[in-house]
Amino acid sequence: MMSDSGYLTNQLLIAMPYMGDPNFAQTVALVCNHNSDGALGLILNKPLPMRMGEIFEQLEIQLGKGPLWERQVLRGGPMQTDRGFVVHRAFGEWDTTLKVSDALHVTTSRDILAAMARGEGPDEAVVALGYAGWDGGQLEQEIRANAWLSAPVDLGLIFELPFESRWHAAGRLLGVELSRVSPIGGNA
Repeated sequence: MMSDSGYLTNQLLIAMPYMGDPNFAQTVALVCNHNSDGALGLILNKPLPMRMGEIFEQLEIQLGKGPLWERQVLRGGPMQTDRGFVVHRAFGEWDTTLKVSDALHVTTSRDILAAMARGEGPDEAVVALGYAGWDGGQLEQEIRANAWLSAPVDLGLIFELPFESRWHAAGRLLGVELSRVSPIGGNA
């Protein structure tokens, strides 16, 4: 469902089962920002073969071994795959934060990771490398072409569900069983 403005900021994008692009097959993405210039989203269900500890090492942030060290990092999308995004519940003041909603923020500055390493950052946070981007009007076209469904953000899906359950769970937010969707799209 689009907002009054027709934009999808703070919505989940759910790839339809017949999505042809391998970058987005069976993905759920958070739309962090969407306006007339385009959209920026982060894929929430495709883990990389990488742990948070590797990011802390690369940034030379001290972090002891533990649950945060072992946490998986997500592939946020195919663009700027060296750029990190921390999706977290609204918490703290950081150098560079995009307020997706009152409850959900995305921070791209190093200070939040340093705080997390000290145990002073948000408890619930997902880290993604890279993002998905759409030019102005492109995402709207893809939705009209039945490539994506959109659903309201569900914080439990983002912070509590295992990655491999998120795509089906996102479909269920709309009452859609994605495994049963026909590959033949249409517009009512």
